[in-house]
Amino acid sequence: MNPIFTRREALKGMAAAGGTLLFHPENTFDQKNLKMLINRKIPATGEAIPVVGLGSWQQFDVANDAAEIPSLKGVLTKMHEMGGKMIDASPMYGRAEQVIGDLTEALKLNDQFFFATKVWTSGRQEGIDQMNASLRKMKRTKIDLMQVHNLLDWQIHLKTLKSWKESGKVKYIGITHYTDSAHSKLEEIVKSKAVDFVQFNYSIRSRNAEKSLLNAARDNGVAVIINEPFDQGALFRAVKGKELPGWAADYDIKSWAQYFLKYIISHEAVTCVIPGTSDVKHLEDNLSAGIGKLPDEAGRKKMTSFLESV
Repeated sequence: MNPIFTRREALKGMAAAGGTLLFHPENTFDQKNLKMLINRKIPATGEAIPVVGLGSWQQFDVANDAAEIPSLKGVLTKMHEMGGKMIDASPMYGRAEQVIGDLTEALKLNDQFFFATKVWTSGRQEGIDQMNASLRKMKRTKIDLMQVHNLLDWQIHLKTLKSWKESGKVKYIGITHYTDSAHSKLEEIVKSKAVDFVQFNYSIRSRNAEKSLLNAARDNGVAVIINEPFDQGALFRAVKGKELPGWAADYDIKSWAQYFLKYIISHEAVTCVIPGTSDVKHLEDNLSAGIGKLPDEAGRKKMTSFLESV
């Protein structure tokens, strides 16, 4: 994974150009909207979760005494206030699991979130040891969703996860990857109905998943988590200094982040998208994409065509 191009850089460029900013005064979250976050059902159980969650790669990989800790606490607090649920982590993300566990415990919010993490190692016992360590770090005796990260030794780990699910140690099991080249293998596993969730990359400019993977997940009752929604920041770079089109307001879009996220969650197969951030305002902006109108098929085509023209 490459370093993230932050939306702060895009914001500076837009301000310099006098264009539409990423944040607007009217975009401040109103407490009365707490019940308005769009929810999608997890096909395996019918449990509903909000369509926008939180990724933790890079942002939550910090020391206990890091300067970022107060901001991360603010992100988790605001997420809870807005009704957000899913927080996605992995042993691959350094100290992210530990920081998430410590902060949510300190905030007395640990049991208020939907925790998704991963197993990222080879070997049955190594996987068991790592997953047990993840539960300890995240302060849980059971986890909402355990996924096999980037398909590493996935056949071995899915056998363990099936057993853990039967015993109640995990509620859902899944697989993940972040490249187009893995989509065919993900689709094969999805069609085997061996998992409850599949996580993969998808964005308004990286639409390989639209060929068949998204539909395969929908048709086989597998929930979908989307990673890389901003193409590792490339989307913000593409619109740096550009104004939103006037018709974006028809879909309650008030920022470029919402433009990109609403395109993703407007696909009926998507259960949740997980943009990462350590900034409270960015978190609020991201979650606000899960409020209000979503584009229909004609709107989605208009969105892709406009982006191709800038």
